[in-house]
Amino acid sequence: MDDVDRILEQWRRERPDLDVAPMGLIGRLSRLAAALRAAHEQVFEKHGLSAAGFDVLATLRRAGPPHALDIKSLLASTMVTSGTMTNRLDKLEKAGLLERRPNPEDGRGFIVALTDKGFDLIDVAVADHVANQHRLVEGLRGGERTALTALLKTWGKALEDRASDR
Repeated sequence: MDDVDRILEQWRRERPDLDVAPMGLIGRLSRLAAALRAAHEQVFEKHGLSAAGFDVLATLRRAGPPHALDIKSLLASTMVTSGTMTNRLDKLEKAGLLERRPNPEDGRGFIVALTDKGFDLIDVAVADHVANQHRLVEGLRGGERTALTALLKTWGKALEDRASDR
């Protein structure tokens, strides 16, 4: 019995008219998400990055050569507002990890590109990040990982579909 089980037991005692089973599932996922976020942040901090900074550098790195994106593509890949992105870019540019160049195809826009320093940093950081993720899921066997991934994908799609119907 864990803390979530105890909470559910209390609700079942106090409100037997409610089916609180979803509370258990969502509560466990919320606690798991918080633990995963903390474990990820430890790795990012080891490399002098925040989760937001890692996200931007990783997005540019996985874009492939020349490891540069126009601002619209970068915004779409990271799903943040332009104001939030500007703040992230300012910090990373100040640290010498990326540079902004005029976009030759859009006189008002710009291209964001990894510097050599940014490329080297994200390559090491992402290797540590992936190793950390392997460590975090080692409590699940391969089949369990596959099943959980499929279930989460199905649930995520259902939530997205429901949100788009509104």
